[in-house]
Amino acid sequence: MPYPTPDFESKICAPESLVERVRSLARPLVFTNGCFDILHRGHVTYLAQARALGRAMVVALNTDASVRRLGKGEDRPMNPLEDRLAVLAALASVDLVTWFDEDTPLTRIIAIRPDILVKGGDWAPDRIVGASEVTAWGGSVHSIPFEHERSTTRLIERIRRVD
Repeated sequence: MPYPTPDFESKICAPESLVERVRSLARPLVFTNGCFDILHRGHVTYLAQARALGRAMVVALNTDASVRRLGKGEDRPMNPLEDRLAVLAALASVDLVTWFDEDTPLTRIIAIRPDILVKGGDWAPDRIVGASEVTAWGGSVHSIPFEHERSTTRLIERIRRVD
């Protein structure tokens, strides 16, 4: 018996379709981005808090090549883009998930003009890519403090220490 494709798969959006798909989302629109390699409690808490700032949220993921250029390690990401997209799409806090291969998501930010730009507490608002653009069109920028000190890098190190 074939099983239906999970509904969350429809939230995965190719960059070339992003502008059109965003038109159907409620405003204010939240945008955030990251690698989200191995999803943990810190990630899901942050994403839920970011989503609560608006009525819809788009998350843009670094492609595998983009993650490698960040210098997180030769073997990163641990999960390929297709898997990371699916896991993020399955979250209730995420309305659309897309990707970018550049070093920053600036082209996606400019294309969809979010009302609210969000990053985690390790980013000062004035260092967040797209902050000047979003504030110029009347939006706001937020750096959400970490509620749960978690790190994918530290998690991977801990797993590797186990014999």
